[in-house]
Amino acid sequence: MKEEWFTVAAQRQLTDNVYEIKLTGDTSAVTRPGQFVNLRLDKLFLRRPLSVCDLEGDVLTLIYKVVGRGTEALSRMTPGQTIPVLTGLGNGYDTARSGTEPLLIGGGVGVPPLYLLAKSLRAEGKNVTAVLGFNTVREVFYEKEFRAIGCKVAVTTADGSYGIKGFVTDALPERYTHVYTCGPEPMLRAVYREIHTGGSFSFEKRMGCGFGACMGCSCKTVTGYKRICKEGPVLQKEEIRWED
Repeated sequence: MKEEWFTVAAQRQLTDNVYEIKLTGDTSAVTRPGQFVNLRLDKLFLRRPLSVCDLEGDVLTLIYKVVGRGTEALSRMTPGQTIPVLTGLGNGYDTARSGTEPLLIGGGVGVPPLYLLAKSLRAEGKNVTAVLGFNTVREVFYEKEFRAIGCKVAVTTADGSYGIKGFVTDALPERYTHVYTCGPEPMLRAVYREIHTGGSFSFEKRMGCGFGACMGCSCKTVTGYKRICKEGPVLQKEEIRWED
């Protein structure tokens, strides 16, 4: 974990309320896809955790949805502005689990961390399938980016306005060797019930510190309590204990 000042290099709007921001700085603490960073914004007490979408040299790409004061303030930042960032947080995805035909399943803003994972798996020569789920065509993003790196891609929309009508579980292929997934908890539960292999599940929790000190994001697993920000956000299928 490191705190560094990053500079905004670029920002663009992907959908009505989803943005992509590129930051330049010391990215050396980011060592695995699926890790996240924590941004400190002016006049806001708690940092904002965001998954790493992409990493190229000293350029960090983050994708976020505007849902409150913090992300709204972030969306107004322009190239040249600086921001303090805690980097290298969380355990991330382990590509050694993938087998030859990994399946990546993302829902909404759970899609971004799967992009860097897909790049890593493709660099290892794996045949990657990505299922990306959204509510409507107006929310779809990064389909072209996944296809551009050689992934087989299926897009689902709940209202049927684009791709396959339904949910991500309606687009699962017959064959895959391991599942990597990130998205809202109802989606994760549905994926858990449907898949027939091992799976790496990335969870979201409200966080205080983001590095394991406050214990605010602890959740119960079959082996005891774990901190989503430290021992997570990625948990393996066999250790997940769903709370009613």
